[in-house]
Amino acid sequence: MAVSGGERGERGEPVGIDQLLERVRARYQRVGPREAYAAQQAGEALLVDIRYAALRERDGLIPGALVVERNELEWRLDPWGSHRLPEATGHELRVVVLCNEGYASSLAAESLHRLGLHRATDLVGGFQAWRAAGLPVVERG
Repeated sequence: MAVSGGERGERGEPVGIDQLLERVRARYQRVGPREAYAAQQAGEALLVDIRYAALRERDGLIPGALVVERNELEWRLDPWGSHRLPEATGHELRVVVLCNEGYASSLAAESLHRLGLHRATDLVGGFQAWRAAGLPVVERG
């Protein structure tokens, strides 16, 4: 059965997730925890936490981060979308997406780029790197 659409390798074959992540991440500048924190504190970036509820309950939240489930991200952040959040102010918005360890957030940032949010990026190492850097976390539970 032939595979259609999607990313392709050098010989036209489908690519695996590791290769796809490498390609996606090469398209924009990722940020580390301290850079993301500084941008958030300066009002220069919106942190968006896409972790699912069980992880947020277990590990806590980043103060000031907007929680948007991954399956709603595009609908909530599209500045032209009918279901957008008030924070989705325009295509110039700098968004830093974070997941648990920095994998799903890379794919999410790429998806935001496709919507014209060309300043979207993701947090290297995700929430776990944020916490390991000693940055603020509000414990849950």
